[in-house]
Amino acid sequence: MRRARISFLLPLLSMLGACHSVVLAPAGDVAAQQGHLVIVATALMLLVVAPVMALTVLFAWRYRASGKGRYEPQWSHATQLELIIWAAPLLIIICLGALTWTSTHQLDPFRPLTRIERGRPLLNKDRQLTVQVIALDWKWLFIYPQLRIATVNELVVPLDTPLDLSITAASVMNSFYAPALAGQVYAMPGMQTQLHAVLNTAGDYEGFSANYSGAGFSGMRFRLRGLPAPAFERWLAEVRAAGMQLDRAAYLRLARPSENEPLHRYAAVEPALYGAVLRMCVAPGTPCTGMPGLADTVPADRPTRTAALTGAGLPPPSSLPNSLTSASVASRRFNP
Repeated sequence: MRRARISFLLPLLSMLGACHSVVLAPAGDVAAQQGHLVIVATALMLLVVAPVMALTVLFAWRYRASGKGRYEPQWSHATQLELIIWAAPLLIIICLGALTWTSTHQLDPFRPLTRIERGRPLLNKDRQLTVQVIALDWKWLFIYPQLRIATVNELVVPLDTPLDLSITAASVMNSFYAPALAGQVYAMPGMQTQLHAVLNTAGDYEGFSANYSGAGFSGMRFRLRGLPAPAFERWLAEVRAAGMQLDRAAYLRLARPSENEPLHRYAAVEPALYGAVLRMCVAPGTPCTGMPGLADTVPADRPTRTAALTGAGLPPPSSLPNSLTSASVASRRFNP
């Protein structure tokens, strides 16, 4: 009987051996901090859960009909036991509350990064790359306003470079999730959310929609690639050699619902396209929503670390296209 049980568990163990827990072994510093938070919170909760489970088995064994437990039908109270029962969970809840409070503010996706990785603080010379993310039916569009290029279902970033992702949706509510990079962030039409993150390890990773959005939801996935600066420059040259342009007419064709959309690359992007998507007025004759001028201005006081990315082909701030950037709506967060 025992051998039969072991043989039954072996296939299950072999299946677990093929699992890759990217959430607990990510490639980016923000995701690593989030994974560490999951481990610490779980360990704190196990301080109560594990003893309770062990004591449940112990009590069932000790106080069974033939057990050696002392029978005391009149017992009703024990001060020391009450202190243990209430004090231990209370202390753990206090620790969890303090940990959650500090981590919620420290890992706020709207908050700019303060470090590249553990032991390496963010310096002014560390240039920031802005990416505008648009959730379509059923694909992801990534616009690089500083580079004037765009991709579909492919997000390529240079390693150890602070990323400022401005996220919105063109139709229904969605959720941007790249486990190797950071936690999920919602994408909503007419609104903008933000995600500040960094990728520290080279490789190919998977990103996907974490919010059901219709028939093509299961195929709404994208490829996340982390490249060293020289490889990123070569990739950038390949994109610019593609020749395709993303203007409003091309965007409207792309925005039509489609499933399992192949990868596209655009060598040029209309400067105000993202702002028009955010204000829901890409189609000719469509009145814009939101605040007037939102899609037409770039803040003059944008931090200096959004300047040129040395070795990765980013232009200086003065040559950025006159389009909407994430900093212009950071103070409004979810407001359109």
